[in-house]
Amino acid sequence: MANITINDIPVKVKNGTTILNACKSIGVKIPTLCFIAEINEIGFCRICVVEVEGEQDLVSACNTEITNGMVVKTDSELVLESRKNTLRLLANKHKFNCWQCPKDGECEFYDMLKTYDITFDEFGPSVGRNPEVILGTGISMDQSKCILCKRCVAVCQEVVTAKVLKFRDDDGLNPFVSPTVGLAFDETGCIFCGACVNVCPTGTLHETDHVKRVEAMLRDPNKLVVVQPAPEVQAVIGEEFGMKIGTPVKEVEGKLYRALKLLGFDEITDVNSAADLTVMENANRLIDRLQNDGKLPMFTSSCASWVRYTELNRPEYIENLSSVKSPHMIQGSLIKHYYAPKYLKKSPKEVFVVSVMPCTSKKYEIERPEMESDGVRDVDAVLTIRELSKMIKRKGIRVKDLEDYMPDSPLAKLTGTGSSIPVSCGEMEATLRTVSHKLDGAPLEKIEYKFTKGSPMNYGKGVIKEATVTIAGNKLNIAKVNGGTAIKEMYKRIDSGKKQYHFIEFMTCAGGCINGGGMPIVHDIPAHEVIIKRSDALYRQHEQDLPLRKSYENESVLKAYDEFLKEPGSEVSHKHCHTKYSQKEYRNE
Repeated sequence: MANITINDIPVKVKNGTTILNACKSIGVKIPTLCFIAEINEIGFCRICVVEVEGEQDLVSACNTEITNGMVVKTDSELVLESRKNTLRLLANKHKFNCWQCPKDGECEFYDMLKTYDITFDEFGPSVGRNPEVILGTGISMDQSKCILCKRCVAVCQEVVTAKVLKFRDDDGLNPFVSPTVGLAFDETGCIFCGACVNVCPTGTLHETDHVKRVEAMLRDPNKLVVVQPAPEVQAVIGEEFGMKIGTPVKEVEGKLYRALKLLGFDEITDVNSAADLTVMENANRLIDRLQNDGKLPMFTSSCASWVRYTELNRPEYIENLSSVKSPHMIQGSLIKHYYAPKYLKKSPKEVFVVSVMPCTSKKYEIERPEMESDGVRDVDAVLTIRELSKMIKRKGIRVKDLEDYMPDSPLAKLTGTGSSIPVSCGEMEATLRTVSHKLDGAPLEKIEYKFTKGSPMNYGKGVIKEATVTIAGNKLNIAKVNGGTAIKEMYKRIDSGKKQYHFIEFMTCAGGCINGGGMPIVHDIPAHEVIIKRSDALYRQHEQDLPLRKSYENESVLKAYDEFLKEPGSEVSHKHCHTKYSQKEYRNE
């Protein structure tokens, strides 16, 4: 332990503690722009500087460890003036068209300028650091707003491991951050996970806009516009309207549906039923591979970022991917080719399907040429939770004051009430329960996982959980993988051949979809705490508040098979529930 003094307050802290964390332990907040715990502790932005007695220069608090007897000043005149000067320099290279910025209301940089009362001569719609806009189907970049914090670079390099974004300082006077110079994101190795968007303190990186596309269709009298939010939306969207993180789904769901109705959507459903269809089709595929010497291990394919990563970087494993589409794509196809024609008397081309997702890569997914049936796109637009929230706010809808509303339409009545995918151990466990039911006549008991990489406290570094289950007398080695570093580690394990795996669930985002790139942005709360609270909201909904069903007992799923899909793996189900994947190319620098 070390005895130090912070702003004249005696403090005892563990050796090795940074000044930043020592100050946090006594409730003294030091501002940061580049800092991300354990990921980007580089002291580059110089916003967190403090005065240390005996040191000639100010030191960065985020990466300077305390020493016994250290005397620290966090708010001296010298410190405050240094921070203000740094902010002025950054502001003079930033384009302030805040009313058009996708991060309006969520910009850390803007909040910091207000906190320190920064004034400068060129406030207004200036050119910014660089006028270039780099486009992509999932995310885009406006370099005029970049403040060179390097957060996105660190996350892309160290967490996602796509290594697309880089800090470029060949011209020392005009450094910038970008993917490969001169290329759009789709031409690089970007997997559109949106992790960079979530950590960007300005509007530099943002999801590619689909709001205008959706609003145009809502005004078109010739289109039936159907909206389908993912389960995570119900558990999280309340955060955008002043509700606590982890607010139970039952307190939000009815208000969300009312808001969607007020926005003008013709039909409202969700993707629970299609999630159970995904499970049924995956179970059929896994049984076929196990019984007929198929390619193992089988990989889940609902995460669009993970699928793209494999197509770009490990094409030799494309055959391991399940051919089953992600739930919202399945449901989009069924809405257009089954539900709408049968129950609403509308042709597929008259229907416009909007998914609301916790993910930015779903925007990329719907543009894939494989994602269509009979020449009609499965899904026409994807809104992130942030985009939907802005649409609601622009309409002046006060979500917390809304009366609950539950959709009463043919689509709503066909929606599942308790998909098991968002709870417990996700898609893989739900699939294994169905496989066990088919082969053993009984659902699988609770699976006991052990962490073989990471822990619940370090989601940012990636997590691998493994288990062995017995089905029909066969021992199956399974794994659940979250995060880019964990994905690379799992590939190494498979490459080595030391252990035979049978089924693996992959998710690019650390912590899974509940921590996706389209989620509300949360400051000042550790990521693992946010993930746990959000997950609890879903767990409570599905384990306590709803009669949790197994996928093979979902009445709407059984009805869809009876009336349209015939059976898992049928020719019709392949047409609407399955797809193909192939090697993708990108340009290296």
